[in-house]
Amino acid sequence: MVLNYIWIGFFCLAAVCAVFQACVYGNTDVFQEMINSTFDSSKTAFEISLGLTGVLSLWMGIMNIGEKGGIVNVMSRWLAPLFTRLFPDIPKGHPVTGSIFMNIAANMLNLDNAATPLGLKAMEGLQSLNPHKDTASNPMIMFLVLNTSGLTLIPVSIMVYRAQMGAAQPTDVFIPLLIATFFSTLAGIIAVSIYQRINLLQPVLLLTLAGLCTVVSLIVWAFSRMDKETMDTVSTLSANIILFGIILMFIMAGVVKKINVYETFVEGAKGGFTTAVRIIPYLVAILVAIGIFRASGGMDLLTDGIKSVVAFFGGDTDFVAALPTAIMKPLSGSGARGLMVDTMRTYGADSFAGRLSSLFQGSTDTTFYILAVYFGSVGIKHTRHAVTCGLIADFAGIAAAIFVCYLFFG
Repeated sequence: MVLNYIWIGFFCLAAVCAVFQACVYGNTDVFQEMINSTFDSSKTAFEISLGLTGVLSLWMGIMNIGEKGGIVNVMSRWLAPLFTRLFPDIPKGHPVTGSIFMNIAANMLNLDNAATPLGLKAMEGLQSLNPHKDTASNPMIMFLVLNTSGLTLIPVSIMVYRAQMGAAQPTDVFIPLLIATFFSTLAGIIAVSIYQRINLLQPVLLLTLAGLCTVVSLIVWAFSRMDKETMDTVSTLSANIILFGIILMFIMAGVVKKINVYETFVEGAKGGFTTAVRIIPYLVAILVAIGIFRASGGMDLLTDGIKSVVAFFGGDTDFVAALPTAIMKPLSGSGARGLMVDTMRTYGADSFAGRLSSLFQGSTDTTFYILAVYFGSVGIKHTRHAVTCGLIADFAGIAAAIFVCYLFFG
């Protein structure tokens, strides 16, 4: 129901903005641009789904080997003390906890190609436990918000974009970004816990959060002592080694269990194509709505209005130039990436706006895209408080990014 209102809202706002553009500025081409955006967005949605087919097949096959080889069950037992409290509706030791862990680990290492299929696999497992198949369950919402909050420990792609745009020190956003994305994830967990009445003051949860804070602090300390070249090499190499290590570990576990690893992989991989096809309508719906809103000039009107309000109250407006990236990020990852690059091209990679756009890009994830793909893959129609909690995490990440950017670069 929430997605229905949001979808209709995009079209209504786009119509209002288009009429405003035509009547006030005489820009009648806006209607043609909006129609063109529907075709472009539909094509993009199909290309994204088609591009996911191979990766989905690969990782669903690997995960099937992991399940048959017992690795996922082992992970489930290890995580049981934490997950039984954070996901109280999941039975203790259920294999889906292993899939959830794998997805979260892939996101933290910025392994986007691996994270999506692992997340879809986890969502299928959660759907099997869901008594109401068209309504998001509590564990589904917690899992989705953990994804939309975008916790990333090694933001390789953002540092690469900064290097390509001529940043003198592409890695200078690493520590600020780590801080911003951590607060986004923390806010998301707290928001969902309040809605679902999960007690976060339990010793296991408190110790886990304290441990995560310690790990983040150690990573920040270690990377802050490296030069640019060393940091890029270590972060990229470690991510690739971990990813290949996971694949090798799953295969070896299958060999030890004496299963037919090849046939097990093929059996799991067959679901990749089916899943990719199933998410096409959901992607087309959300990306077309976003594309029309952008083409109508709504995004520009929104940022100009914010700038005027901030200036009226005497506030610093330097952060407004980077806001399009923050506003677009919950809607479209590729759109936000394009706006980040455009901001760095316009103002300079080492400008305040250029750095802040990088923090916006990495502090949260594509809430509505993830919502459409993950819930769409299992036929969820009623999202309950998923959108609200996801947007709370997004807002916390944006606010933290602005604060941290002024602290480090202001």
